[in-house]
Amino acid sequence: IYKFLNDNSLLSKHQSGFRPKHSTLTILIQMCDTLYENMDNGQLSGVVFLDIRKVFDSIDHTILLQKMNDQFGIKNVELDWFKSYLTNREQACIVNGAMSSPKTIVCGVPQGSILGPLLFLLYINDLPECLEKTSPHLYADDTQISTSAKTIEELTENLNNDLKKV
Repeated sequence: IYKFLNDNSLLSKHQSGFRPKHSTLTILIQMCDTLYENMDNGQLSGVVFLDIRKVFDSIDHTILLQKMNDQFGIKNVELDWFKSYLTNREQACIVNGAMSSPKTIVCGVPQGSILGPLLFLLYINDLPECLEKTSPHLYADDTQISTSAKTIEELTENLNNDLKKV
């Protein structure tokens, strides 16, 4: 699946997590380059670092499957396979030797699985498209948005406007 996504340039160029030949160093170099360019142009730089809490647990299956169909062309039998993988999953907890009754999982992707990171990438892939005044850098569930401006007021406005969209 990764090969198909990479060969067809379907993954966001802003995402460096869970991808070959991408790392935190990739983002650091891009960010430093942007900051130095802003300084050279007499611009102020603003950056907001976000760590989306429990993101793997909060992925809506319906939205994910719709995105897989609409944005990535995953349809028919393949889409049905993913739907089957995500639905009718249960979990229970054992505390002091006693097991709770099983609860059906209605959202989220299995953590520690091979598919979990891929499904997350597909889910968050379109995030950069909603940003108007900032540039994103994503590494798995860590997201950073940055912008430049001549004044602190414009910088703050740009960051706040796009933060509302994240």
